[in-house]
Amino acid sequence: MAEEKAPLPKRQLLEWYNQLVVKAELADYAPVRGCMVVRPYGWTLWENMTAALDGRFKDTGHVNAAFPILIPMSFLRRRRPTSKVSRPSWPW
Repeated sequence: MAEEKAPLPKRQLLEWYNQLVVKAELADYAPVRGCMVVRPYGWTLWENMTAALDGRFKDTGHVNAAFPILIPMSFLRRRRPTSKVSRPSWPW
């Protein structure tokens, strides 16, 4: 079976980057549209990059920030057909 060629980064940067991340096994697509799940090597890479840059940012007076993933409530309410739970057990 012939190997699929990746798109050219100059013309289709987003598609090229997503394929690169998936083929390198840094992340996988999540069941929530538009989201990806970071795999262990991807997370290690992220930690190494943030550790290397953290001191540089703080030296210039910047602070770190993190933003949570927004998951639609309709997705959280979905149940598997085999689920025996009659109501959600979430605090909200």
